[in-house]
Amino acid sequence: MNYQHIENLLIRYRGSAVNIKTISGGIYEGVITDVTNDYVALKTTDALAGNDVVIVLLHAIESVLPQRS
Repeated sequence: MNYQHIENLLIRYRGSAVNIKTISGGIYEGVITDVTNDYVALKTTDALAGNDVVIVLLHAIESVLPQRS
């Protein structure tokens, strides 16, 4: 299956804060730092841990919701 449509959407929001919901029910919040044809990388900030990078595979994404700035 081709995931070009979700890749194009994520590229459009690169550098913006988004919420990504996965098929398994996980919710990831962060700023999109990198998009490939396989995954998206999110930079997350946590009060305790500081900055982390989360990798989400494109085939696992159910929805993407841009956050208001």
